[in-house]
Amino acid sequence: MMKRALWQGLLAGTAGGIVMTFGEKIEQALTRRPDSHVPARVLQRLTGMAEQPGRQPLPVNWGMHFGQAALLGVLRSVMAHAGLRGPLASAQFAVVRLTNDQILENATGVGAPPSTWPRQELVIDVLHKTVYAFTAGAVADALAARGGPGPGRRHAALRRGRQADVGPLPRGRAYGR
Repeated sequence: MMKRALWQGLLAGTAGGIVMTFGEKIEQALTRRPDSHVPARVLQRLTGMAEQPGRQPLPVNWGMHFGQAALLGVLRSVMAHAGLRGPLASAQFAVVRLTNDQILENATGVGAPPSTWPRQELVIDVLHKTVYAFTAGAVADALAARGGPGPGRRHAALRRGRQADVGPLPRGRAYGR
């Protein structure tokens, strides 16, 4: 499962990053909001790269932007392979995506807590990360579905809902063998 989740997650996360970026460019054309250089600044801080004022190099900015999108896609793929699929799983993943950004941005001193942001910036960020999460989720779910329902769904098929008297699936049945 983990081998499939790795390559499928990288694919799903990259797809999410591409769709999110496309949406950001449309939003920026409408709102005239400038490009963010936060991804590059975070990567510079994390790796010890030289920092510079003003605009950041596009390859560094996109390296962090798409690298983070691809790597987090692996987690969404693991969720899908475990049986956590659909809109609810993608909504849960959106929270993970937002949390990941905030941990990295705040721990490096590049960003500030969202509670201190102008409301419009917060709404825009949540919107774009949600687009990422649902796109990555749709791709991860579709790829994982090719391998069957996943252990969680197999367990749920025994009896609907959480039941105290339903133990775990036998190891062999958990993975569809």
